[in-house]
Amino acid sequence: MIDLKAGIYIESTEALIGSFFEHTTILIVENNVFGSIGFVTNKPFGKSLDELIEFKHAKPCPLMDGGPVDRDHLFVLHKRPDLIDGGKPIANDLYFGGNMEQVIEALNKGANQQEIQVYIGYCGWDIGELEAEVEEGSWILS
Repeated sequence: MIDLKAGIYIESTEALIGSFFEHTTILIVENNVFGSIGFVTNKPFGKSLDELIEFKHAKPCPLMDGGPVDRDHLFVLHKRPDLIDGGKPIANDLYFGGNMEQVIEALNKGANQQEIQVYIGYCGWDIGELEAEVEEGSWILS
C-alpha cells in the first residue's frame, strides 16, 4: 500500500520524459477522498510576483511553476504562520495557503523564498489516480 500523505515528495521517472512533469519533484499537500494536490518544487516560472499587474506593489519574488492545473491563480507554501493567517499545516512547519495580503506584506518586509514560495498553478489527481501512476512507475516516493 502506498502512503501518499501530505508532506511526501514524489519524483518523476523516465516514464514522464517529454511531458510537463519531466524531471520534476512534487510536494504533496493534500491526499484525501477527493484526490491529491501537489506543487512542482523545482521548476521556476520565469517571472517575478511584482511583474503581475495585481502585485506590482510587491517586492520581487520569483514565481514557481506549480503545475498545469488552474494557472490563473496563485498558491502559497510558507513557514510563517506567525505572519500569515489561514494556512493549512502540511508537515515539518510548512503551511499551504493563507491570507494573500499578509503574504505580500511579509515579502515586502523581507521574508525570503525559504520562508514563502508563491506558485502559479498546481498538480491535481482524482481519487486513486496518483496511486495508480506510482504503481505503474511514473513516480517514485522520495
